Amino acid sequence: MSQKELEQIITQLQDLSWGNTLAEMRANFTSGFSMPAHPTAEVQPMTASGVTAEWITCPNSSTDRVILYLHGGGFIMGSLAAYRRLASDLAAAAGASVLLLDYRLAPENPYPAALEDALTAYRWLIENQNFQPKQISIAGDSAGGNLALGLLLSLKEKARPQPACAALLSPYCDQTRTGSTMVSHADRDLMVTAPLLDTIADCYAPGKDLRSPLLSPLYADLFGLPSLLIHVGASEVLLDDALRLARQAGLADVPVTLKVWADMIHCFHLFAPVLEEGRVAIAEAGAFLSKREVLDDTLL
Repeated sequence: MSQKELEQIITQLQDLSWGNTLAEMRANFTSGFSMPAHPTAEVQPMTASGVTAEWITCPNSSTDRVILYLHGGGFIMGSLAAYRRLASDLAAAAGASVLLLDYRLAPENPYPAALEDALTAYRWLIENQNFQPKQISIAGDSAGGNLALGLLLSLKEKARPQPACAALLSPYCDQTRTGSTMVSHADRDLMVTAPLLDTIADCYAPGKDLRSPLLSPLYADLFGLPSLLIHVGASEVLLDDALRLARQAGLADVPVTLKVWADMIHCFHLFAPVLEEGRVAIAEAGAFLSKREVLDDTLL
């Protein structure tokens, strides 16, 4: 493990202040988690049926595979600038294009606005960019992992074709916060805290039943979802969310791969340019996302 690299990141996080207003929180998130630009990635600003996005490619990006990336930030923060490097790293690792979505944020646009934007982008890839569902992979971290699962569940509910697979990085699966590590790891997690999660719930889903499957996918019937890859750090309060999600997926006969990264922090993939484990994790996620599922119609 790259102990020195991790210690430097932890020191940086200890000095990070979320701020007192939503504007400060968003600005501090972007400044705190933005990384230097990828050396070979090309970034094209665009809109997907009205949703702001960036189309990111690398020299090895295939024209017939795309990843729809849904960023984290608790539904209230996160930006293209903060996630451009992670999306670029993932494009290079998977040999695919990445559509990095700038979905609407709460509280200005509470649930289900972000999920609607994700669905709009998925339809846009199929209807406007001529991708087949099995040429599309979904990826997301933290709240973006929640949205990725919400997207899959919404497609299932509407009887629409599923994408090839989904990679979930430190996913926030249970907004009722019943996981045991919410308490046991509270002193170890520098990024996700109880007050922050209170703010998220108040902004994103005021007055809603947080056990609703599209808000807390852990309580959903996962049968019929595509293959899942779950990455989580051992130091996260969301560790138990990931463990329980993997179990629920397995019980629902969903192919699932879970990897718990020793000593790692929430969404450590963001720090790949300065953290060896982040680079290894992105390489593994890229390899997973680059595998296209081929269905034999005679077996259906």
